Amino acid sequence: MRAKLRLLGTALAAGALTALAAVSVPSPASAATLTQVSNFGANPSNLQMYLYVPDRVAPRPALVVAVHYCTGSGPAMYSGTQFASLADRYGYIVIYPSVTRSSKCFDVASPQALRRDGGSDPVGIKSMIDYVRARYPVDGDRIFATGISSGAMMTNVLLGLYPDVFAAGSAYSGVPFGCFATTNGSEWNSECANGQIVRTPQQWGDLVRNAYPGYTGKRPRMQLWHGTNDDVLRYQNFTEAIKQWTNVHGLSQTPTYTDRPQSTYTRTRYGGSGGTAPIEAISMQGVGHNLPVDASQAIRFFGLDGSAPPTSPPPS
Repeated sequence: MRAKLRLLGTALAAGALTALAAVSVPSPASAATLTQVSNFGANPSNLQMYLYVPDRVAPRPALVVAVHYCTGSGPAMYSGTQFASLADRYGYIVIYPSVTRSSKCFDVASPQALRRDGGSDPVGIKSMIDYVRARYPVDGDRIFATGISSGAMMTNVLLGLYPDVFAAGSAYSGVPFGCFATTNGSEWNSECANGQIVRTPQQWGDLVRNAYPGYTGKRPRMQLWHGTNDDVLRYQNFTEAIKQWTNVHGLSQTPTYTDRPQSTYTRTRYGGSGGTAPIEAISMQGVGHNLPVDASQAIRFFGLDGSAPPTSPPPS
């Protein structure tokens, strides 16, 4: 299992750096820095919290939780992706959770992690959000999650457990909510990773609904990215995730809109044709697990790229 986790992390670290080199995002000169926060609240799995607050925040800033890949860290996610430089431009705040267990993978497998307020990493991440909301005038309707690989799996988990917290998520090379579940303490589920867990849309949707029984409110929008040649978390997981989130939203699996944003990318949207449709899925032909992470497309899907330039400094 450790070899698989190392492979997963090495591939994604390379992918993040490739994407950083490939996508240039000019931003204002900034003195803002990544800051570690301690004692942020309930934290059963000993996560670390890193926070990026740009020099100029929007009057009611959005909040983005950016979740790292296996063997990664919050600081690596900060330096290897462009969510912080885009925050300088658009005035939102970024939380970078960081795992301390040896694998540096997020827990998306234990029964505790797959039940609302059940324990493990999701509880710690929710505490980070509450910490920031208590100290900054965050717009509660604009809280988002995004992640790569293990972080993409956690993005699926967070949106399933806390639909009343998150407005949308963007998952790069992940698996559906509940797919990685284990009961023997293992962090790795080979059957899921190999794309061998195939369920009906209703079954996938029920996994999400049963994680927060009785919830009838609005569900978060979801953006999914996956390479067809992914040999770590197989491409079938992309198909299963589309089944899951269209069912959660009560949508047909027939796309409302299809286009090619690049020659080898196929983008489908469900439940709407615009840029903030309930579900958006991008299939990347010939791409492996270390897919290029275009953070600007996640920010676009979140609806954060059209904000007026922020004018206020962060509160002290």
